Amino acid sequence: MTKQKDISAESVDCWPQLKVLDCTIRDGGLMNNHKFSNEFVRGVHKALVASGIDYMEIGYKADKKLFSADDYGIWKMCDEEDLKAFFGDEDPGVKISVMADVGRTNHSDIAPRDQSMIDLVRVACYIHQIPAALDMVRDAKEKGYETSVNLMAISTVPEFELNKGLELIGRCEAADMLYLVDSFGSLYYEQIEDLMRRYRGAMQHGQQIGIHAHNNQQMAYVNTVCSAINGATMLDSTIDGLGRGAGNCPTELLLGFLRNPKFHQRPIIEAVEKLMIPLHEQIDWGYSIPYMITAQMNEHPRSAIKMRESEGKNQLVSFYDEIHDQ
Repeated sequence: MTKQKDISAESVDCWPQLKVLDCTIRDGGLMNNHKFSNEFVRGVHKALVASGIDYMEIGYKADKKLFSADDYGIWKMCDEEDLKAFFGDEDPGVKISVMADVGRTNHSDIAPRDQSMIDLVRVACYIHQIPAALDMVRDAKEKGYETSVNLMAISTVPEFELNKGLELIGRCEAADMLYLVDSFGSLYYEQIEDLMRRYRGAMQHGQQIGIHAHNNQQMAYVNTVCSAINGATMLDSTIDGLGRGAGNCPTELLLGFLRNPKFHQRPIIEAVEKLMIPLHEQIDWGYSIPYMITAQMNEHPRSAIKMRESEGKNQLVSFYDEIHDQ
């Protein structure tokens, strides 16, 4: 307990630039095609504002030619009209972030900043998509946004290829942030420490480093804390860990560790009680054996998600045998 208090005090004194980005609605939307009720999203927004969270990632900027409004909720596209209708004329009280996937978002989907409620555009890409991602980042930066590159599935990327990719991103002045993304939840904190050194060393323009961790092996919280200790200043989390499959680092757990007076844990605990516990009756997320298995095999959790949505969701041994026999 004493050691935890010492580390927490250091987080307040030595990490003044540290920010928390809650992506409950964006990442959680992957579990229900972004079809949250307005009341649910308002509840999350109210909790984040009251807790002092820095950013709320509310959804994606997706190309309507690729994604039908009939199949997805409004947070898949985050139209400016929908954002303004939701927030009204008042200051949201928290910075608004959206994610733009390479190949699924057009430059025209992102309006100039002075016509938008959005503050941060996070461009998500795989290693081979870095040039296209940087093109999107430059476009968003020219339009007036804060920008981020979220480099996904890095646990599958050979070291030489990753180093070259980091070098490209590090040279890009338009990128304000680079995120270390543990897409499969397969990384351990020793790997996080090594990656943080490499990420920080490659940045040539003072870019911030962020961490987005998945909880397939119940390492999301540990890896997020490890990243912060090793220089990450942007920490992703979700309320009650709500997110794709095994979910993410829980916001309430992270705030409890940070013990920073600018953050308040109680509103998040209240959101868990009033919003997340009822949602568990409709959506299955969080740590389970199938997600553990795919992470330990360093595979995308799509097979585990499919299994957890099937009638045989508790046939764990059969799933284990199937994955290991592939």
